[in-house]
This record gives sequence, structure tokens and C-alpha cells, in this order.
Amino acid sequence: MYRTVATATTRGGVPTDNGDSVVTLDQVPRWIDAEYRSSLEDENEDPSFSNSFFPDPLTSPGEESSSNGMVSRFPVDHEINSKIYLWRGQPWNLEVDAVVNSTNENLDEAHSSHGLHAAAGPGLAEECSTLGGCRTGMAKVTNAYDLPARRVIHTVGPKYAVKYHTAAENALSHCYRSCLELLIDNGLRSIAMGCIYTEAKNYPREPAAHVAIRTVRRFLEKQKDKITAVVFCTSTSPDTEIYKRLLPLYFPRDKHEEEVAMSKLPADVGDENGETIIDERKIRIKPLPKKAIPKPPQAPVELPVSDVGLVRRNSNYLDTYLDPAFMSLIKDPDQRRQEQWKKNAQAQGGWNCAKMLGFGDLGGPPLSAAEEYSLHSRYLAKANSLNLSEIAEMKIVYRGGVDSEGHPVMVVVGAHFLLRCLELERFILYVIKEFEPLMQKPYTIVYFHSAASLQIQPDLGWMRRLQQILGRKHQRNLHAIYVLHPTFHLKAAIFALQMFVDNVVWKKVVYADRLLQLFRYVPREQLTIPDFVFQHDLEVNGGKGLIVDPRTKYVYHRP
Repeated sequence: MYRTVATATTRGGVPTDNGDSVVTLDQVPRWIDAEYRSSLEDENEDPSFSNSFFPDPLTSPGEESSSNGMVSRFPVDHEINSKIYLWRGQPWNLEVDAVVNSTNENLDEAHSSHGLHAAAGPGLAEECSTLGGCRTGMAKVTNAYDLPARRVIHTVGPKYAVKYHTAAENALSHCYRSCLELLIDNGLRSIAMGCIYTEAKNYPREPAAHVAIRTVRRFLEKQKDKITAVVFCTSTSPDTEIYKRLLPLYFPRDKHEEEVAMSKLPADVGDENGETIIDERKIRIKPLPKKAIPKPPQAPVELPVSDVGLVRRNSNYLDTYLDPAFMSLIKDPDQRRQEQWKKNAQAQGGWNCAKMLGFGDLGGPPLSAAEEYSLHSRYLAKANSLNLSEIAEMKIVYRGGVDSEGHPVMVVVGAHFLLRCLELERFILYVIKEFEPLMQKPYTIVYFHSAASLQIQPDLGWMRRLQQILGRKHQRNLHAIYVLHPTFHLKAAIFALQMFVDNVVWKKVVYADRLLQLFRYVPREQLTIPDFVFQHDLEVNGGKGLIVDPRTKYVYHRP
């Protein structure tokens, strides 16, 4: 079953009771070893697997990298790199201090890493039954029994769902960190870790690998003196290829890889432990006020947030410090109703200039953070409970790839927005549902206005309502809105949106008069573009700089 790393010159392979060979660390080349880049040929049983173990995964030959003065978040560290190994095979064949077992909360043999219990013998299952289970994200240690390792560290990976992406990401990060902490607590120094995420738990492989590698990197930055080796073990070709591509991002071997990795790393690489940062859950603490000579009272003095519990604060002050969900709970219900009545009266009274000009209902004061949060939560819950497939079939809004900076892209096709046959309320629900997973991190919108001027568009009042429902996370994480084929009327409408709706979001609009300009921001292969957009580009621009093959729809640059 097991084939050693170097079949021609085996160094120290010792058969175990089950017939497999024990592989020592000196048989597994390190990540920084030059010989490692061409040593996979004999190791792989899969003939379709790449013979080049570590080709340059960051850039093609001759590609220029530019850091633009940025500071690397994962600088070159040769000492840390010397502790990293990548090996194709099962962890329990390695002679290390500890191996990691991905299991379930009950530590059942049936849900453990395939082949582990058979290799370790019946004593492992007996000891696991005495541990009282293990919670998701945590780890427990047992003896290794018949394995060449000294200990087995058992951990429980999270189940994955898109709407709980951040929670799953942090739970998976905690799995890897818990294993490394147990390693040190038990006086051990080397560890072999398989892929903790499993297909049974629906965790996407590449995002999970990002979490695994960056968590190990952050841990070694703090504890590198206590650990001698971390071996990433893969059992399939796709997993190995993913690790080969991602390891240089977090463990660059030279300055060139470090510079290129700056543009390839995700926007969110977590905190100092590798966990995803959630701005809404940050606890803001200010220092205690310094003693000062009392002065005659002139105006009310605002106390820092640490003194909130000592005085009664107004709701506007609390909005800037408290989680919106928490704030909505601590307000008195009668106070909330009274505030709502005042806002309704303010919105109905007076002269609504924007409505008179045909822009729609833009009256009323802006919503507070708590109100936006509550509104978004209600719409999202309703959207998740409905079947909105008829909206999806209209192809008004759909996912693209990533832009040139690595941000995920949402595509909006203006010509498909048929107002006469579209139920706007259901469309809003569909938008909320589709945008929710993207809004958690920086993202981009691409809007095709090609031939959309022939359709009736929603007014600014509707746009303002949609933006309020999307909430402040949308406003904060939106990177840019790339608008293709803008018209004079569209530019005037966006200017009105800047004036009347939101001066932050709508100032992120970038106009592109032709497809070639758009491709500078979002690569062609990252977009699914309707055929009529190409035709419109040819009609508007007269084919300048662009030729489209009508049969294959391939885009050529005009010489």
C-alpha cells in the first residue's frame, strides 16, 4: 500500500506489523530543499500527477511582480520554512512525535481518518472510548499504539455551510491551533497533519487549505523554538496541487516569491492567530480618563466607552460602540416605538423635493445601525425560506470569478432587468440571498449597461431602500462598481445617487466605455458575458481595438 519517497535509494525504511514501511523525516525533503522540486516522480502512484514537485506556482516565467511599496504580511523566514514538509501519503506511516486524526464528536472509529485504526490496532479505539468525546474545533491526545508515532491527536473539524462560512473558517483554524498547542503541552516537537476538512462535511478544499496553512504559519511565528517539523500530508492529487500552489503564499522561499505573493494573497488572512476578523464583534476598550483639574461646567462632557455603565447615554453615541444586534435588545421597546413614530412623521411631513423631481421617495432620516441590521436579518431569513429560481433564470444577477486584485465578482445585466415582468420585492430577496456570502469580505460589482437604456429602470427611492436592506457591511466591503457602456442618463442617475442616497458607495463607480477597458480590471476569463454585450460594444465603438468571432465568440485585439 505504501511506497517510500525514494524507491531507488531507500533510507531507513522499516516494515511495520501491517506491512507498510516506516518513513523517517530525513526521507521527506523539506519545503526549502531544492531537491524536493523534482522528487515526486517516483512517489506518486497516479500517473496523471505532475512530475515537477514544486514548479513556480506564483507566476509564469518572465511575469513582473510589483509590491507598490506594500509590506508583506508573510515575509521570508528561512528558520520557519526549514520546519515545513509536504508529503504525499498517510500520516501514520511517518516516524514523528504525533499524527493528527480527523474524527467526529464521539471519536468513533468509523468516522476517523481512513486506515488509522487498522494501522494503530484495537487499543486506540478502546482509549478513545474513555475520553468522553471531543467538541468541534478542539483536540484530544491518546497513545499511538502500533503506529511509528508516539501520540495521536484527535480533532473534530466543522461542518460547512455558506451562510456560516466565517464560523466554519474559525472553527477549522482552531482545530489546527489546538493540535499544535497539544503537541507542545505534551513535550512533543514534530507533527504530521492530514487534511482535517473532509468531503463528508462539505468543506471546500482550497479555502480550507488557506486556513490550514496560514494558521500553522502564524503559530510557528510565535512558537518556532518549540517545534521542529510540521508535515502537511495529502492523499490525493488535487490536495497536493492545492498545497503546492498555496504554500509559497504563506511560506515564501525568497524575495521574489514574497513580492509576488503580496498580490496573490486573499484580502482577509485573519488576525495574529490566522482567524477571520469580524469587525462587528470587536470589543472596543478605551483607557480610563486621566485625572484633571476641575473646571467650571460649560458643556456636557462625553465620557469614554469604559464608563458607559456609569451614566445614561443617548442612542446615537451607543451606535458607534455596540454591536447592532445587542443594541436592539437593550433599548426599551416603548422608546423604540416612539423613535419610529417620530421618524415616520418626519418622513411624511415637509416637501419631498426628490419625489417631486421623479427620483422616487427619498424622504426620511437614515436608519441606525441596529435598524439596518434588523432589516437585513428579516429579509435574509425570508429569502432563505423561499424558492426564487424564476429570478435566477432571468440572469439579472449572477456570480463571476475574481477581479485583477483577487476580489470575488458579482455581475449585474441591466438589459435583463425587465421591470414590467419582474416582481421587485422578490427580486430584492434574491439580491440579498446572492450578495450575502460575498459581502463578508471585499468584493466587486460589474454592471453591464449595454442596451439597457431601452428598459425602464427603478427610481432612486427603490435603490435607496435596497441599499438600506443590504446594510453597512455592503457599504464597507464593496471594493468597486465597474460600469460598462455607461450613457449620459446613467451617469446623471449615478450622480444623483451620490447626492441623495450614498456618497460612499456610489463614488466607487468606475466607468468603462469598451470591453477592453473592463478587462483591465476584471480578466476576460473571469466573466460570463452575454452575446449581445459583444455586439453592442462593436456597434458603439465601431470595432476599435476589438474584433469578435461571431462563431466562437472569441475576442481578438485589433492590431
